[in-house]
Amino acid sequence: MQKMPKISKKPKKGFFFVLPLTLALAVWAMAAGDAADPLASLSYLNGVFTSAVDAAVNARLDASDALLLEHGGGTGVPSAPPASAGGWTELRLKQGDLLPLSTGESVLLLAGSGQFTCAFGEVVDATAGAAVPAGGALAANHRYIAAEDTAASVLITSKTAVVDCQGTGSVSYSTATDYNAMAGALKSLGLFRGSLTGYGQGFDLEAAPTRLQALIMFIRVLGEEEAALAWSGSIPFTDIQKGSQGEKYVGYAYERGYTNGYSATQFRPSAPVNARQYTEFILRALGYSSAANTNLSDALARALEAGVLTPGEAAMLQNDPFLRADLVYVSYYALDAFRADGMGTLADSLMEKGVFTQWERDSAAGMVTGWRL
Repeated sequence: MQKMPKISKKPKKGFFFVLPLTLALAVWAMAAGDAADPLASLSYLNGVFTSAVDAAVNARLDASDALLLEHGGGTGVPSAPPASAGGWTELRLKQGDLLPLSTGESVLLLAGSGQFTCAFGEVVDATAGAAVPAGGALAANHRYIAAEDTAASVLITSKTAVVDCQGTGSVSYSTATDYNAMAGALKSLGLFRGSLTGYGQGFDLEAAPTRLQALIMFIRVLGEEEAALAWSGSIPFTDIQKGSQGEKYVGYAYERGYTNGYSATQFRPSAPVNARQYTEFILRALGYSSAANTNLSDALARALEAGVLTPGEAAMLQNDPFLRADLVYVSYYALDAFRADGMGTLADSLMEKGVFTQWERDSAAGMVTGWRL
């Protein structure tokens, strides 16, 4: 259990709202209405309703904090003023993690999937203007508020997820594979970078990787990114923007024989890449294959035979949709795989090229706990 940072003045278990708010919630929850014709409008919920909640909760917590300070406080009293009631904290979570919600606390799902569990009370979808049943799935970009006398949790059901939350509860972390930690570890080594997405550190682990993203990752695990960015020349692909950074990666890889493109004139940079295609890239980086091999149907089997994948990993990649989370997973553990020439691991090769140091490698490894699939 890791204590979630105190991010807003919200009621601790046992606090109750003032009577007008109680009546408003009760009437709202019992009345008819749906997403197409909600009884309570979004503007009301995000304006008058939320302001009333925040004001009532702030007043209660102000009184509570004053009382604690008067009697000497204790270890639980912060030395600095808590954040405003409107403050949100962004969390990157993984499958099986539980984010608790109690009266007045809110959550917003930005990426991934999750569902509500509810010991008692109910959670309200403030965007749609409807109560959410226990076991109900969260809709992306909908604001959910725990009603009065509610003890609920958000259970993450996808490999990774990003949520915004207002609350003071403790997140219960599962022992599931931590793709988020692997992404952070690769980023610390300069092998993985975020996109322009403004949340979740830009990792986009919940999205399918594109052909261009996979190629860039491949060039990085080769330790040749600087050479790629210094490339100048021309390419036959008409769907790559001239003068762009993408053109440098594609041009370098094409010139070196790392990729043949989708066709003679098309690279299709935004097209999704699958598990076999990316595993083939890793096999090439380790010297087990080359661009001359165009039959990728047995890429997972060859990676298993070479010790690049475990049986569990090969099965997962065979059966699951291939996401950026999986690209990160394969790339992270490929660092431990031995090269075809027997001269050390992929990580050893990158350290020899000066991409990162042994200390940086050890520090990155310390960020990831748990076992391989």
